[in-house]
Amino acid sequence: MIYAIDNKTLSGKINAISSKSHLHRLMIAAALYAPETEIFYEGAQSEDISATIKCLQSLNAQICDTADSRIFIKRMTNDPARQTVRQLYCGESGSTLRFLLPVVCALGVPAEFYPEGRLPRRPLSPLREELICHGCEIAEPGSIPLSVKGRLNSGIFEIAGGISSQYITGLLLALPLLDGKSEIRITGKLESRPYVDMTLDVLSHFGINFTEKKETSFLIEPASQDSAADQRIFYAEGDWSNAAFWLTAGAIGTGKICVSGLSVSSKQGDKAILQLLKQFGAQIEINKTGNGLCDITVLPSKLHGIEIDAANIPDLVPILSLAAATAEGTTVIHGAARLRLKESDRLQSVSEVLEILGAEIRQTDDGLIIKGRRNYSGYPLKGGSVNSSNDHRIAMTAAIAGTVSQGAVTIAQAEAVNKSYPHFWKDFEKLNGK
Repeated sequence: MIYAIDNKTLSGKINAISSKSHLHRLMIAAALYAPETEIFYEGAQSEDISATIKCLQSLNAQICDTADSRIFIKRMTNDPARQTVRQLYCGESGSTLRFLLPVVCALGVPAEFYPEGRLPRRPLSPLREELICHGCEIAEPGSIPLSVKGRLNSGIFEIAGGISSQYITGLLLALPLLDGKSEIRITGKLESRPYVDMTLDVLSHFGINFTEKKETSFLIEPASQDSAADQRIFYAEGDWSNAAFWLTAGAIGTGKICVSGLSVSSKQGDKAILQLLKQFGAQIEINKTGNGLCDITVLPSKLHGIEIDAANIPDLVPILSLAAATAEGTTVIHGAARLRLKESDRLQSVSEVLEILGAEIRQTDDGLIIKGRRNYSGYPLKGGSVNSSNDHRIAMTAAIAGTVSQGAVTIAQAEAVNKSYPHFWKDFEKLNGK
C-alpha cells in the first residue's frame, strides 16, 4: 500500500487507542491465572494482539472478542491430549513469541512457533538458553517452526537486562505456573524498566506474589488456584506509545491536537513523551477528565534541540527524531542500540527516511545526531518518497513528517501500521491529514 500526503495542518481531538503492551499482559495473565476475565479496550484489534489471542486459543484458553471492544477470557483448561503439538502463529509480534515461549515451557506443552518477517532474526538466544538449562528442548533460533518440548523446572534464571525486557516479562508471566519458588536474576543494567513494572503490576492484580531485591532480582511464588477472584474486569490503558505521534504533531505543526483517554500515572515508560516535548519547548495543557484519565493538548511551539537517553523509551525514538528535525539546534539521542533489532534496523530506517525528506541526521553506534530546522521555503523538511521498511513506527513517523514538509510525502508499505494501530490512517484523516 502506498499512501501520499500533501502538506496539511493536523488539528482536532483523538481518543487514545489501548496499549498493546498492557493488553498483551492482561490477556496472558487472564488465560493463566483467573477463572474468567473481561477486558475492555479502545480501537481496532492490531495484528500483534490478534496473534496473541490465536496463540492463547491454541493453548486451550477460551477467548471471545466482541464487536463492542470487549474480550472475554476463560482460563486454560487441562487437556487430555496434552501431548498434542500446538501450532502457534505469532506473526511478527516479538511480545507474542517472547512472552509465550516461557509460558509454553512452564505448561509442559509441546509446541511449534511460527514467526514471520524479521522476527526469526531478532535475538532470542539468552532466553532460550535459560529455558534449556531448566529442562526444556528448544530448536535453534531462526528455525521455522521453532519447536519446543519438555517442562520447565523451577530455580534461578539469569538474564541480561540490556537486550530485551521482554525476556524478563516472559519469565515473570510463566514462573508462577511452576510448583516451586523461582528467582530471576538480572545481570547488567536493566533497560526498559517501565515494561517490567507494567508486568509486575498486572500480575499483582491476578494474585501473584513476588518480591524484588535491589532491582537486580525477583523472587516468584507459585500461583494458587484461588489467587484470583471468580470474575475480574479490566480496562486496557490508553497507549502512550502511539499517542506520541499525535502529541508530537501538535508541537511541530500549526494546529493544536488533543489526545483523550491517557493516564499520567500509568506505568508505561512512553508517557515520558510529555516531559521530553516540554524539554524541546512544547506548550502542553493537561485537563483531568475523571477515572484517572486526562485530555492532553499540545499547541504549536518553537522547539529547540535537547539530549535524550533512550534506554527506557526506544519506541519513541522515531517520532522524537522528527521533532528534532524541526527544532532549532542539535539533538543527540543515545542509549538506543537495541533499535537495530526491531521490526527494521530502526536507527537505520528513521535515518534514511528523514534524510530523504531533507533532514540533517547522522547515525552513531547507539543513537542519532540531528541538526534541526533546515529551511525549505519556510518548512523544516522538503518531502519525497520513502519506504517504511514494513515498520509501523517508521510509517507513522513519515506520516507526521508529511504534515511539515514543503512537498508531498509518499510512503510505501504504509500498511505496516496494522501491526499496532490498524486505524491510524483513519485517525490521520480525521485530523485533516489528507
